[in-house]
Amino acid sequence: MYLEVGLIAYIIDRVFGEFPMKHPVVFMGDYIKWFEEKFYKDNVFRGALLTITLMLITFFIVHSIALYMGYMPNIYIQTLLFAIVASTTISAKMLYVSVKDIIVNPENIRYLVSRDTKYLTPSAINKASIETYGENLSDGVIAPLFYLIIFGLEGAFVYKAINTLDSMVGYRNKRYEKFGKFSAILDDVANYIPSRITAVLIALLFWDKNALLKFYDFGKKHDSPNAGHPISAMALCIGVKLGGDTSYFGKIKKKAYFGEGRVEIKTEDILKALSFQWRLDVLMVVASLYPIVYFLP
Repeated sequence: MYLEVGLIAYIIDRVFGEFPMKHPVVFMGDYIKWFEEKFYKDNVFRGALLTITLMLITFFIVHSIALYMGYMPNIYIQTLLFAIVASTTISAKMLYVSVKDIIVNPENIRYLVSRDTKYLTPSAINKASIETYGENLSDGVIAPLFYLIIFGLEGAFVYKAINTLDSMVGYRNKRYEKFGKFSAILDDVANYIPSRITAVLIALLFWDKNALLKFYDFGKKHDSPNAGHPISAMALCIGVKLGGDTSYFGKIKKKAYFGEGRVEIKTEDILKALSFQWRLDVLMVVASLYPIVYFLP
């Protein structure tokens, strides 16, 4: 059932995007802020407690909703309701629109990345856009679909809880080095398989054998055990080098290059990277036709 739910959820997100309501991730963020204000201590145990409680709360709320929807007598209505709820864990449309907007409004790159953006050159802005697109294809699209199909609605939302924790407290700085360590490690584990699936999908949908064979060699040079793989696959497919030394909080961080080709990144390269979206759309639409054909008399 959840394969069909995932395919329909993806299509719903691509058509409608974010619904005009308070997003579940915002509720998760509210809980994280509340817990941090009330119970923060500079140790791993408190951070682990935050992670476990949020995962449990998320699981039981979503499980209750899933049980309620499971009583729907009509299987088609039930599947549609599951898909609508599941679509809130996917951010394909928002990611696409946000990255494409950088071509017209390059100053908005500051909302998408954590690096210093004040003095970025046009090429560096374009590079940052493609990097965040590649990385977030895994976090915002493929990973939630993967956990939805494997573990159901609860799996997709628990993954979003883990990912939200990492984005809020999973930093290696004075405040979060210990407090966010548990959630950061858990996020690495949760994204291990999806990030590699994303890289393979990028290479396959661009029909690029070179990217398929080489993305891992470049990706393993990244500080993250996961982010480098989809970034490298995207770089190889569009024929550019991503990565390189980058400024964070006023300090230059030495980073490897990912990919082969030009170091100068153009707006056309953003558009080429974004063309992955329609390729994935076609794959998902074709895949969603299978259940329909299967059940035809």
